[in-house]
Amino acid sequence: QVQLVESGGGLVQAGGSLRLSCTASGLAFTTYAMGWFRQAPGKARELVAAISAVGGRTKYIDSVKGRGTIPKDNTNYTWYLQIDTLHPDDTSVYYCAAVNTHSSLPVVMQIGYAFWGQGIQVTVSS
Repeated sequence: QVQLVESGGGLVQAGGSLRLSCTASGLAFTTYAMGWFRQAPGKARELVAAISAVGGRTKYIDSVKGRGTIPKDNTNYTWYLQIDTLHPDDTSVYYCAAVNTHSSLPVVMQIGYAFWGQGIQVTVSS
């Protein structure tokens, strides 16, 4: 059974940095594409960042480009979302997601993911 568990959320000051972790179990880590999504109150869930299963190609939402990274640790079955220079607009519930694929393209659509974490709140104070 595949499980994804997020950690690292909480209250952060604007201008600071965020590092979320998503630890996976029950899957062959190296053949999975992974992503991070977020959903603010009253808004649709949106992709923040994604990394492909093969080649480590990445995709970032425009508002995070240049201040976000999505590193992956195959040894610890964990991938991360790092966002620097946080804005209050980054306040959301963040979700990690994974899907088994051998593609070299990042998966950017929610429907493309088979497994989801439970979500973790991040609040950026101004």
